Amino acid sequence: MKTRPLGTTGLEVPILSFGASSLGQEFRSVTLDEALASVREALAGGLNLIDTSPFYGRGMSEVLLGLALESVPRDDYLLCTKLGRYDLSHFDFSAQRVSESVDVSLHRLGTDHLDIVLCHDIEFVPMQQIIDETLPALRKARDQGKVRFIGISGYPQKIFRFICEQADVDCVLNYNQYTLQNTRFADETIPWLTSRGIGVMNAGPFSARLLTDAPLPAWLKEPEDVKAAARRAAELCRARGSSIAKLALQFSIANPDIATTVAGSANPANIRHWVSWAAEPIDTELARDVQAIFAAVKNVGHSEGLPENN
Repeated sequence: MKTRPLGTTGLEVPILSFGASSLGQEFRSVTLDEALASVREALAGGLNLIDTSPFYGRGMSEVLLGLALESVPRDDYLLCTKLGRYDLSHFDFSAQRVSESVDVSLHRLGTDHLDIVLCHDIEFVPMQQIIDETLPALRKARDQGKVRFIGISGYPQKIFRFICEQADVDCVLNYNQYTLQNTRFADETIPWLTSRGIGVMNAGPFSARLLTDAPLPAWLKEPEDVKAAARRAAELCRARGSSIAKLALQFSIANPDIATTVAGSANPANIRHWVSWAAEPIDTELARDVQAIFAAVKNVGHSEGLPENN
């Protein structure tokens, strides 16, 4: 697996990272064997940066990761977890909860340090708290040796400049907005981040299954015309002997300004496919034709969080 530098952190991260949200049964029920096998497959394929959160499965993802990593040397992987979001509508970015959350994550994951900790989905709260209270508390955890690097994650593009203009962060994570259908992250934000040495992480190359042949989750918020275009694009890929998931993954990891793209699955076979796809050249003609299908709905997304944060 190729690697790229994560901003100015000094970390070399794989261009494709393992997202452990699926271990928290965010998409379907997952057996313990599936969870353990998926983590082993990811590490074997070079996806040695693992992204999780207390929100995923309300702690289940971190617990299962801790079990899966029990016998793996700590130097063989990098851990990224988050804090601040603990349920669908439960957010707590207070300094006290930062300290507690870091300690709980350390315990669940069975480690003495976290490589990256991100403030999770900050668009759902007044963001000045992140600058005034949350990030200073995270810096204290960093000074204690519990955390190596800190940052923020979320969906709206507005959040990144708001925070990074007022506070020092090492890296940021955006999701579902550097894909075949939506490139707002690159169009509006990535050049600004890289000019400041801030590490760029991208999640959701499949846009919550939109860019796959799998059934769409009921909670997917994208408009119907976007879903219809995705179905047409998937049909075209099948007709060309490929798949939209393969093209979507290859497209997202190709951007040299994105240090890593996070993809998640509790199916080891999917991860084997990803590793294989990552080593193959992208079909540029197919990519062009698929993007032509998406032209009428390019960068169409949805709102997340408080209106003032969008």
